[in-house]
Amino acid sequence: MNRHFRGHLTTCTGSFLPGKMAASMLCRRVAAFCWTLKEISSLKTVVPVSSHCGLLQQIATYNPKPLKLNLNKPYIPDKESEKTPEWQKTAEYDRKLYGRYGSASGVDPATLWPSHDKLEELIAEEKEWHPPLEVTMKNIAAREKEENAKRLAKEKLIAANMAKMPKMVADWRREKREAKLKLKEEKARRTKLLAEARERFGYAVDPRSPKFLEMVAEIEKEEKKKRKLMKRRLKEEQTATPAAPPVASP
Repeated sequence: MNRHFRGHLTTCTGSFLPGKMAASMLCRRVAAFCWTLKEISSLKTVVPVSSHCGLLQQIATYNPKPLKLNLNKPYIPDKESEKTPEWQKTAEYDRKLYGRYGSASGVDPATLWPSHDKLEELIAEEKEWHPPLEVTMKNIAAREKEENAKRLAKEKLIAANMAKMPKMVADWRREKREAKLKLKEEKARRTKLLAEARERFGYAVDPRSPKFLEMVAEIEKEEKKKRKLMKRRLKEEQTATPAAPPVASP
């Protein structure tokens, strides 16, 4: 392989990688190229015929500028010099130099291969971002299964709540009626207590005054005593009532 072809090939493929990684990168580039062709073909449905022909003509007549390489006096940075930028002292730049000038760059090709740790990292990254087709299909099936399970669980919950809806509405209406009735009773009781306090003291009493609160506590105590006495009398009456004699059989 001559120097020019080797430099052009290495420049196109990027860094100097092992055969497996280079093949993977080549597959990605082919996939990107196929995607570009697909996008160009899809322009038929959205771009007029004249614009489509103009675009194809522009692509066909594209002539990139050739890479200017001085093979007689290539630029080789001095890594020992302090004036040389740090990025020109890296292994990535050495790969670029060897891709352009080959052995004229003075770079040992053996140093361009990634280390064992770097190779393991690249392989792990390749597996993570570009898994095999079987793994991808398995992941898609698992994701669809999980989404279906979530959808079924949500539909089941909605169905269960809809079945409880009539009872929930009835309970809400009952609680609303009870709260309204309780508020009405509290209002009537408050009015009655204010009237009783006015009758007892001879003037309108502030419901927050100690006199009114003391009167309310006294009334509640009396009512509690009356309820207790009424309960005791009812229990005594039930105990004193004789049991009905059993009906004799014929």
